[in-house]
Amino acid sequence: MKRHIISAILLGSLVFAAPAFAQSNSDTETVQIGGNVAPLCVLGAPSATLIDLGQLVNLSGNRVGKLAALGDRSVTMPGSFCNYANSKLTVDASALVAADTSAPQNGFARAVNYTATAGGWASANALATTAAAAGGASPSASASGGTQATPKLNDVTLTLSGYSVPSDLLLVAGGYSGQVVITLGPAAVVN
Repeated sequence: MKRHIISAILLGSLVFAAPAFAQSNSDTETVQIGGNVAPLCVLGAPSATLIDLGQLVNLSGNRVGKLAALGDRSVTMPGSFCNYANSKLTVDASALVAADTSAPQNGFARAVNYTATAGGWASANALATTAAAAGGASPSASASGGTQATPKLNDVTLTLSGYSVPSDLLLVAGGYSGQVVITLGPAAVVN
């Protein structure tokens, strides 16, 4: 009988102990995770970093020595993007000017003007037309395109066109150079 009483006591203590092991004594806390993405605009690497127009003047015919017919030239900047709204393209163009900086003689010029158009971003392209004087003075022009209202990923294309010489004068011999700087960034800069 003692044996049954001891067994009953042991069994009873196990029954009462079991719910204590089954109880859930847990707690929950939440940890928030955060971060930032910096506003960023990136122009893709240009398909060409030099546009070589070659021989600028006609070497024969009734326009010998004057600006030759030059076709449009384009450079693509693939995968250009801004990860924020209200961005725009800006073009700063500098006319092709002769390396010889001396004043040209009567009937000659040392500048070739053109139009630089940057497109593929907003509905209105950035378009700048240089208007350098025959002697090369005031060779720069700047313009901004329309505002892109949302973040965007697209190819940007620069096209050079509409070449001209002031008063259609003869061009002075030598090397000519100019440049176009394209900027992709905020439509309005807040100070």
